[in-house]
Amino acid sequence: MPTSLTILGGGNTAFSVAANLTLAGHRITLCEIPSFRHMVEPIRDSRRINLDGVAHTGSAQLHKVTTDFDEGLADNDLALLIIPAYGHRAFAEACAPHLRSGQTVVLMPGTLGALQFGKILRDAGAPANITLGETDTAPYVCRKMTPTSAHIWGVVNGLGLGVCPASQTDRVRELIDPLFPGVQLHANVIACGLSSMNPVVHPAGVLLNAGRVEKSRGEFYFYDEGVTPSVCRLIYAVDAERRAVGQALDLALAPVDESFHAAGFGPKGDLWSTINGSLMLTQLRAPGQLNMRWLTEDVPYGIAAWGLLGDQLGVNCPTMRALVDVASATMGVDFWADARSPDQLGLAGMSRDDMLTFVQ
Repeated sequence: MPTSLTILGGGNTAFSVAANLTLAGHRITLCEIPSFRHMVEPIRDSRRINLDGVAHTGSAQLHKVTTDFDEGLADNDLALLIIPAYGHRAFAEACAPHLRSGQTVVLMPGTLGALQFGKILRDAGAPANITLGETDTAPYVCRKMTPTSAHIWGVVNGLGLGVCPASQTDRVRELIDPLFPGVQLHANVIACGLSSMNPVVHPAGVLLNAGRVEKSRGEFYFYDEGVTPSVCRLIYAVDAERRAVGQALDLALAPVDESFHAAGFGPKGDLWSTINGSLMLTQLRAPGQLNMRWLTEDVPYGIAAWGLLGDQLGVNCPTMRALVDVASATMGVDFWADARSPDQLGLAGMSRDDMLTFVQ
């Protein structure tokens, strides 16, 4: 059955999702924050995005394109926030005056961002019964190719979904599954936020390939050439600490290699085997510079946030801490100062039991 919904954002994945869902018959409103109006200005009048790749293809005419959040959120009960994690705060603040009781916002992906979004809404006095969810990854491997077109290389199987409050999980799955079939459920949003694979793989992979990234300006295949068996060993060390943080909350998180296979990235096996056999990942080139999302997002909003949560739970995460320190020194930025902290998540001072009760 066709669905009417709002997509918040105007970048690579927001464009691709808006176009693909439109071509699937859904009525899509695309809403970008006013300070980034240039992202949607090229399609403002035509409302058309040209999509190619492995999903739907063709010219998708969206229902509405706007930078007015009152207009963008007025007609739809479901909104998908599809932007980098460092934009979550700005969008939460922009949404707060316009969200109404009963609406649902799902962050794709979230990396614990649903908790931060919720705290901002509470602080702003937004209605209390707004349901927030997040997925553990983006739904597609895709790029915006021009200001009016996008390409999808791969569709992720079985998006993981966490909902806050967790009591609303089944209802939100019924909203999301028709759009992205095969949704898998996490126990709560913390489990989902700890299940994002980008922070597990990207910081380790980029930092161990930093010289090559800068020298070649990204002219090599990141996963095919850059994620070698020794790089995988570092990734596994990060993954072990992530899972230990989850274990402290009685969460049995899937290992990184199992997660990559379950998402459809490649064949079953250890991480290197899955990546090496992936028709999707081996097509992706490396970043052209170090100052991009695989560090600027996945360090402060991923491994640094997980490490700080581990501190509060009494879990030591030395590999994560080392990578945050190395990334900070490499980039000349204090990623600890930029980290998504327990205070930003509304979890500061909570015990393990308090956290689990809160998200339930």
